[in-house]
Amino acid sequence: MNFEWFIVRRMLSAKGNKDSISAPIIKIAIAAVAIGMIIMLVAVSTGVGLQIKIREKVAAFNGHIQISNFDNNNSKVSINPISIHQDFYPKGFYNIPEVNHIQAVATKAAIIRTETTFEGIIVKGVGKDYRWDYLKEYLVKGKIPGYIDELNEQVLVSKYLADRLQLKVGSRFNTYFLKEDAAQTPNLRVFQVSGIFDSGFQEFDQTYLIADIRHIQRINKWQPDQIGTFEIFINDLSKIKQIGDQVYAQTPSNLDAQTIADAYYSIFEWLSLFDFNIALILGIMILVAGINMITALLVLILERTSMIGLLKSLGSTDQSIRKIFLINAGYLIAVGLFFGDLIGFLLILSQKYFGLIKLDPQNYYVSEAPVYLSLTHFLLLNLGTMLLCLLMLVIPSYIITKIQPSRVLRFQ
Repeated sequence: MNFEWFIVRRMLSAKGNKDSISAPIIKIAIAAVAIGMIIMLVAVSTGVGLQIKIREKVAAFNGHIQISNFDNNNSKVSINPISIHQDFYPKGFYNIPEVNHIQAVATKAAIIRTETTFEGIIVKGVGKDYRWDYLKEYLVKGKIPGYIDELNEQVLVSKYLADRLQLKVGSRFNTYFLKEDAAQTPNLRVFQVSGIFDSGFQEFDQTYLIADIRHIQRINKWQPDQIGTFEIFINDLSKIKQIGDQVYAQTPSNLDAQTIADAYYSIFEWLSLFDFNIALILGIMILVAGINMITALLVLILERTSMIGLLKSLGSTDQSIRKIFLINAGYLIAVGLFFGDLIGFLLILSQKYFGLIKLDPQNYYVSEAPVYLSLTHFLLLNLGTMLLCLLMLVIPSYIITKIQPSRVLRFQ
């Protein structure tokens, strides 16, 4: 057995450790590491979870990249049509494998009128190529409408609009589409609620109603092969700027390609601040844990000066003795990490399945704090904390080199 490991095992198994002066200080150091790990796990899981959830919600209503006509002037309403006969639709873009789906949509402003109230909205027309995966997650009542065969009057409305307009699944209501000439009679369509969704993203919930794209094509007097916007979904959102530039380079000159990071710049800029906040929390927690471990290490060294003097007199080197105490400190850090991971995971799972922490959707775009923790994050947090704490202990361990065996043993 390795000499250093043998001494460490004897130190840890010694019965007198529980009654020693260093015992409470060691417990405090272990608790500091555990608390630090709990806070780091919660900070990373909630910060990353919030970023992912908000990005998913924005993508659910817009895709990751939008291709529209330059003449639309950044309007949320489709003004001039685009032909679906494009080289990139529906197969995708040449040499851009990250693009996994392209769908054709169109939008038009309208007013919903009921017997008691009215509400201005934007009707988003979708077709048989529309990806419902994202919206299914937010469906609270009813079912997803189908727009594959004949023209369908069923629509998907948000809980926000349903509550304000007193609608429920199966309700029928009048929707008026205004014409460019305000003097002309608006186009009337009678829709039926097929399902109600609640994304928690009020900016979208109070704006959009999902309907069959053929209604908008007929109202605008477009051909069946004319649409308003192409929405593109990609595999890796971290590469959205790079992929957006590639998509823009491969689109015709009369079309514009814009990522959701550009379209909703303020939201994504706000999300980027989370990275700084998380890094700041990690730095503070590791620093606090390291300082407590330094204190524990110094107390251990001072408490065992006689053992250090004896080992030196028997021929042990300073490096070997320093290694003994660093291994001992590493064991204490590992104990703290274990309990921190255990409690941290229990808190994260509790939040995931019970939603204990609630948030204001108007400020955070979600009703409860979402959590996400990958294996990579978990390993990096634990290994990073262990390594940084040990590095912080290297310099204090040099105090061992100042201990002289002759002076220590003389007073024993």
